[in-house]
Amino acid sequence: MIGHGSKLSHKMQAAISGLLSQRSIAEAAKFANISPKTLHRWLKLPVFQAPYREARHGVVRQAVGRMQHNTGAACIVMLQLMSDPKVDPAIRYKATAYILGYSLKTLEMDKMEEMESRLSELERLAKDAKAGGGKIN
Repeated sequence: MIGHGSKLSHKMQAAISGLLSQRSIAEAAKFANISPKTLHRWLKLPVFQAPYREARHGVVRQAVGRMQHNTGAACIVMLQLMSDPKVDPAIRYKATAYILGYSLKTLEMDKMEEMESRLSELERLAKDAKAGGGKIN
């Protein structure tokens, strides 16, 4: 994110804040007290693009964190929809399909984590063997 130690001018920092908080480039430029033409020019500069991209990614990471924090509540709602006989059958079906689909994805993620762990162990063994003259312990 933008902050202490940044090489951007205060106006460029304000422009990035404006781009993140306003609905248009014109509004972002007004927020930063610069012309839209200047902001369009800055958007083409790598020195501006990198911190702007980093700031956008930070916003997305925060939003994903909020969603992850509420995963438990979402699961409760989905389970309630799935099990309530008063709910439209099509909605119950979709809730069931989502729960099953995410359960399968979780199993796939577990398998990937296991494979990553095994690969890391093999890489460690190969590195140790190389350092030890080719012998694998």
